[in-house]
Amino acid sequence: MEIEKDTYKTILKPSEEALFKEKGSKFYGYAFPVTTEVEIKEHIEALKKQHHSARHWCYAWQLGKGYEHYRANDDGEPSNSAGMPIYGQLQSFDVTNVLVVVVRYFGGTKLGVGGLIQAYKTGAQLALEKCNIVKRTIDETFIIKFEYPEMNTVMRIIKDEDLTVTNQKMELNCEFEIAVRKKDATRIFQLFENTYKVDIKPIKE
Repeated sequence: MEIEKDTYKTILKPSEEALFKEKGSKFYGYAFPVTTEVEIKEHIEALKKQHHSARHWCYAWQLGKGYEHYRANDDGEPSNSAGMPIYGQLQSFDVTNVLVVVVRYFGGTKLGVGGLIQAYKTGAQLALEKCNIVKRTIDETFIIKFEYPEMNTVMRIIKDEDLTVTNQKMELNCEFEIAVRKKDATRIFQLFENTYKVDIKPIKE
C-alpha cells in the first residue's frame, strides 16, 4: 500500500538570472516561488517589460502542496518544444508552488524542435539549480476547545506529540489551533477526541 505523501519541495525566493546560449540565441531562465495564478501573471508581465525586445517568454508552473495544478506554455514556439521541457524540469527537481520562465532572444539560426527542447530544458534547469530548494510538511489544522482546568492534559499531549500551536486563546474557555503532519492527523484527532472534556474539529483550507 502506498503511503500518502505528506511533504513537498519548493523554493522560498526567486532564482538569480540564468543564461544559456545556443547558435546565437540567448535563453534567460528564471524561477519564482508562487502560490496563485495572479502572482504568476504578474511575474510574466514583469519579465515581458524587462525583456521587451525578446521573441518568446515560455513558461511552466506547478501549484499545490499535492502538486495538483500545472500548466505549460510554448508562447509561439513549436508545440511542446518549450513549455513541456520546462515543466519536465519542475518534475525532475520535484518542486511545487514554482513558476519557471525561459525568455528567448532569437539569434538568427533556427534550432529545430530537438534543439529548442534541449535549450528550454537547459534554461529551466540552470534557473532551478540556482535556487535553494526546501522540503516542507503538508499539515492539517485542528481547533481544540476545552475549559481551563483541562489545560494540563491538553498541554501534555501537545508536548508528548511535539505538536505546533499556531494560534491560542487562553480564557475560561480555551481554544488552540494546532498544525499536525498529514500522516499523523487521524491518530492525533482520535487522541484528543477520546480526551475527556476536550472538543476537536478540523479546519478546512
